[in-house]
Amino acid sequence: MNSPVATLDQVVADLDRVLGADSLAALSDAERMDVLRVAGEALRRVEAVVVETVATADPVDFAQRLGCRNMNEVLQRVLRTDARGAALLVKAARLVTSETELITGAPLPARWPALRAALLDGAVGVSGLLAATASIERAGTRIGTTDRLHADVMLADFARGASSVDGAAAGDVAPPATPEDLRLFGSEIAMILDPDGAEPNDRNAMNSRFLTIGREREGVFPVRGNLLPETKAQLQQIIDAQLNPKGSGPATPGVAFTDSTPDDEDPFNSDPRNVIDPRSPAQKRHDALAAALGIAARHEDMPSLGGAAPTLVVHVDAKEVAAGAAGWARIPGIDGPVSASVALHTACTGAIQRVLFDEGRIVGISVTDRVFAVHQRRAIVARDRECLIPGCHVAASWCEIHHVTEHARGGPTHTDNGVPLCWYHHRSLEYSGWEIRMSDGIPQIRGPAWWDAARRWRTPRHSQPSRAAPEPANR
Repeated sequence: MNSPVATLDQVVADLDRVLGADSLAALSDAERMDVLRVAGEALRRVEAVVVETVATADPVDFAQRLGCRNMNEVLQRVLRTDARGAALLVKAARLVTSETELITGAPLPARWPALRAALLDGAVGVSGLLAATASIERAGTRIGTTDRLHADVMLADFARGASSVDGAAAGDVAPPATPEDLRLFGSEIAMILDPDGAEPNDRNAMNSRFLTIGREREGVFPVRGNLLPETKAQLQQIIDAQLNPKGSGPATPGVAFTDSTPDDEDPFNSDPRNVIDPRSPAQKRHDALAAALGIAARHEDMPSLGGAAPTLVVHVDAKEVAAGAAGWARIPGIDGPVSASVALHTACTGAIQRVLFDEGRIVGISVTDRVFAVHQRRAIVARDRECLIPGCHVAASWCEIHHVTEHARGGPTHTDNGVPLCWYHHRSLEYSGWEIRMSDGIPQIRGPAWWDAARRWRTPRHSQPSRAAPEPANR
């Protein structure tokens, strides 16, 4: 009879032959799927070997005899895994360990015997075992042994694709469950067996909620936190409303209809694929949150600070701003200096209040209003409907209003000089290659050469005047 080590050595030798033959690159799709399926079978069984080996050892004595602090350190060293990976294996071993009766020394069944059997025959791996048992384990003693063992059988059957649910047809078989499937099924079982468990969990969640903003590193601030479910859901709705490629403002229930594409429509304005958005999904979520914060700060229901709406105040040398020179600015709430470009972006959509100092004494205050009024914003939103950059469908109501001719260069705060740009395109306008001009009060845009080799000035589709033009808005 071969020892376990000799058998595993043979498995390793066979795997070496598979990897050394350079045959995996030439597989057909069907063969590649077969390889992945069999590799999954092997992977789950190797995990079972590790878990069962750990579960049948005395963790304290075994680790100390090897000169290690605990079983976690043993696994890190021998398996070459990290602390988290070792901890998951130790946790799985505790779930399937067969204890002994203290008085008689007789073996007792494992805490999860059916799932242990599923682990040993390769029906479930370590991640599936932990996912299946997590919710019920969290309930602790609120779920009795009989109920837990019943749940164990149901989860093991579910992992294999079989059904032990009352009323299921005989031989009813579904695809084997993934760890996520097992997590959801285990959660449903836990809610049935522990219906009163939600209230303490809610209290724990309330106590665990937090949001922190870390120190600046290379121009960005790390954000960490735990959001309550309803807070996360609201944030997700806000982000989705902006990132929806066909969004038209806040989402409304029901069916949305879009006009068919006219035959003579400009392809540069109609096909979003003509515009490449280099942002990652995570960067898009950041920009959506930034835009939402700007909207919230302007909202009439937002609590005031010192009698005014929450306002981003930037302290910067006026000479540097006027000259467009590189420099530094300061923002209350930020410990260190920020780039002077932050001041330029902030000033583009806000009012400028100049405070003149003479050796620390305030000698003069003046305010230049460069914020588009509410009725001006409405008119611009009605005209342009969404971000002016072709292919970007952020609703104009979510956008910032950009001065086409900069206010610092004499550009008026007027509907003939304002266009909507989303948070990202407003801040990247200087270097992205997009140019904007106004022609008789209608915006035109010229894209970079990679977008339009001819570099023609074009009127965005939504900004084109209709055949039956409405009466001009009150400016």
